[in-house]
Amino acid sequence: MKEIRTEIIINTSKEKVWSILTNFGEYPDWNPFIRSLEGQAVKDTRLVATFKLKDSKPMIFKPVVTVSDEKQKFEWLGTTPLKVFNGRHYFIVEEIGEKQVRFVQGEQFTGILAKPFYKRFAEPTQKGFVEMNKALKDRAEYLSNS
Repeated sequence: MKEIRTEIIINTSKEKVWSILTNFGEYPDWNPFIRSLEGQAVKDTRLVATFKLKDSKPMIFKPVVTVSDEKQKFEWLGTTPLKVFNGRHYFIVEEIGEKQVRFVQGEQFTGILAKPFYKRFAEPTQKGFVEMNKALKDRAEYLSNS
């Protein structure tokens, strides 16, 4: 298994972060990495996700939501035929203070193609996670102070 994990401190409530994270319709307005996300943050629901890595064409995936614990954790699993490559993408919203959360975003890659995929895409994917985390922080803190 290969994994990418990023985190950021956001100075607002977990409710505010969760509401932005699960409002998929507004992703094009603020999210530089996940350019669109269709569906709902409901377990066993299929999503349609469009990702944009720097200097590459958008990629479309159709993962299935595997975890949706309100205001805490949201996770999906994308698989390929014969499961030669799987990506478990997760978001964790951890309250660390009254108006402060640790937002964690990561992905675990498994399957026989995980190593070559990771080798090729780990760096731009991690940069995409960091950009999204920063954009989420900016949006959440701005909306909390408006």
